[in-house]
Amino acid sequence: MRKQFNLLKQLGSLGKTQDATDLLTEDLVLVEQRVEPTKKAAQIIHKKLSACLQSQSGLDAEKRTKKLPLMMLSMSMAESLKDFDGDSPIRRVLEMCCFMQTLLAKTLADFEVQLEKEVLEPLNKLSEEDLPEILKNKKQFAKLTTDWLNARGRSQASSGPQAKQDGLKEEVEEAWRKLESAKDQYSADLYHFSTKQDEYSSYFTRLLELQADYHQKSLSFLERNLTELKENHSQSGPLLSGSFKPVYGQPLLSHLLDSGREIAAPIQECIHMLLNTGMQEEGLFRLAAAASVVKRLKHSLDGGSVDHSEFSSDPHAVAGALKSYLRELPEPLMTFDLYDEWFKAVSERELSDRVGRLREVLRKLPAENYNNLRYLIQFLARLSEQQAVNKMTPSNVAIVLGPNLLWPKMEGENVTFDMASASSVQVVSVIEPLIQHAGSLFPEEVDFKVPELPGNSDLTSSQSLPCVADPHSCTDPSITPLADSPSLSQNISEALSQLGSMGNSSSSDSKSRHPVLTSHQSPAASSGSHGPPNHQAAAPPKAWRPSVQQKPFFQPREAPKGNDDFCKPSGRSLPPAQGEAPLLPTMSCDHLSRKPPVKKGTVKCPSFPPPNPPQLINKHLSFLG
Repeated sequence: MRKQFNLLKQLGSLGKTQDATDLLTEDLVLVEQRVEPTKKAAQIIHKKLSACLQSQSGLDAEKRTKKLPLMMLSMSMAESLKDFDGDSPIRRVLEMCCFMQTLLAKTLADFEVQLEKEVLEPLNKLSEEDLPEILKNKKQFAKLTTDWLNARGRSQASSGPQAKQDGLKEEVEEAWRKLESAKDQYSADLYHFSTKQDEYSSYFTRLLELQADYHQKSLSFLERNLTELKENHSQSGPLLSGSFKPVYGQPLLSHLLDSGREIAAPIQECIHMLLNTGMQEEGLFRLAAAASVVKRLKHSLDGGSVDHSEFSSDPHAVAGALKSYLRELPEPLMTFDLYDEWFKAVSERELSDRVGRLREVLRKLPAENYNNLRYLIQFLARLSEQQAVNKMTPSNVAIVLGPNLLWPKMEGENVTFDMASASSVQVVSVIEPLIQHAGSLFPEEVDFKVPELPGNSDLTSSQSLPCVADPHSCTDPSITPLADSPSLSQNISEALSQLGSMGNSSSSDSKSRHPVLTSHQSPAASSGSHGPPNHQAAAPPKAWRPSVQQKPFFQPREAPKGNDDFCKPSGRSLPPAQGEAPLLPTMSCDHLSRKPPVKKGTVKCPSFPPPNPPQLINKHLSFLG
């Protein structure tokens, strides 16, 4: 009786607008409000995250790897590289890229397998099993609450016989007992969900952890192998035809450091060719050559392979390529910083004072600028010795080359005007005394090492690289096979073998390995390692890094006997106190009087109109019968 009385008292305290949430505590009501958003978020994220997978779900890592786009890319690279020869730089880089794409594909496959197991499957279970069960109990609880409210309403509105009212009360009690049971089950579900919220949120945390781990592995792998790729590609550069860095338009110091040279390649190579056949060419540096020939020579110098026999027969084209290099330097050879000091030096009245001031300015030049200027000026001094034949006096040489050696640092349209005006008077007054007094201003001896005209100056020939034919017979400790570094090359070989077995995309040619030689030679010293007099040593260059221009463009052959007097000046003379230019060292240039025959097809600007062709006469053809 007491129990029934308490039940009736509780039923009477409930209002007519009561719903299911009124039967739950405030904490459970708050938890209940999170169930539906959690289910919705799990469904959406599972769907979108599954779409991010690049492979089919449900497969193991090995099968996933074969179907990944990265693996398809790797197989295409393996298929493409077999068409290249073994010494091609493109082939070598493709091999390394193929290997790295394969490893990246495997890393991605492992990541997706782990992601599917630790994130996607729990999210799917949460949205399709756990939370739907809670929502099902919630729906049942709401239905029983409605049934109980309806039964209670009918009982309260009944005014019939006592027996009918007793039946309605029993119906209310039965509905309440079912409601209590559903309430207990639903409350238990909500309490369980409340304790699992941290676990559910950890799914998204795990997603970020897996992504971070995947990207860190990929980045670490790429950085490590990319560094090795660059080093190996740089070391193997001197053997690779056509893989040289351009020199035109590049800073002088940058080119010298990259190539290991002391004298810029265009300056040295062009002077070598001009010393052979251009010293007695009339109007050298003044007459223009065919633009197509100059362009071809510039590209040959940029490419690192110059056939001297092809261009030496057209000295005007060689001179044009040299002028173009000097003109395209970002900073003039005589530097922007010393522009005003050059003109102050030549403004002195006395010749001895002018020479002294010029010597002081020369000491301020950076070592690389001084060495190249010395090399060029001493060549121009030798050229002016032949002025009786080539008509190129020091003044004429200064007029045509001055604007390419010194110009002001300006921007905009005024540059052309200023260069033109300076070349007419000012620059000539600076360059001319440098040529006239080269023996005094540049006391260091220069050995130009005039080479014979080679038939082919291909850098990959056995003459320039004696160790190519048999790498194991090379005794130079500075030349080491690239294949001795197994960390990357062996992995590449294994990766290519796997690709070949997977899709037959890489032939046996792609598995062959050609030994690559790296040359760590000291900088070319063909001109001597002289700096300006009393010149402080320049700042040490960055760490030696062999590059694709490690070797000189041209490997000079042994100088022919009898020409030693050409390479060594007979003496040096100090500038006299008078205004006359000093006599330059006497050189023997007899062997330059003989010009080689012009090759057929070589474009050359004639200095006179060609003769008219002879008229054909019958008697000239009488021998034909």
